[in-house]
Amino acid sequence: MTFTNEKAIFLQMADRLCDEILAGTYKADDRIPSVREYAVMLGVNTNTAVKTYELLAREGIIYNRRGMGYYVSPDAREQVLQQRRKEFRTEALPELFRQMRLLGIDISEVDAAYEKAKK
Repeated sequence: MTFTNEKAIFLQMADRLCDEILAGTYKADDRIPSVREYAVMLGVNTNTAVKTYELLAREGIIYNRRGMGYYVSPDAREQVLQQRRKEFRTEALPELFRQMRLLGIDISEVDAAYEKAKK
């Protein structure tokens, strides 16, 4: 995984794990890689992976079975979808609309491009 400077590494790792949940790589009640396995897989310090897992556990995306590891929460996919949709509406869309105004792009152009991209 290539990390950017825009966001803390543990947050980027959390985003990646959430992406994997959305993509169906990990489904409800599936075991996810251990903290150490995930750290090695992504080439980061184990403490960074611990922070990632602690964050996701606090948010209810994953849960820990003592001595057995971390698992995907039953409603994790829906939680991630709701959170990502909210972020999209509050962060990405306002910036998109600002750029459209600056560049003089009409919503019909965006709609046409969206329809073309769906194919």
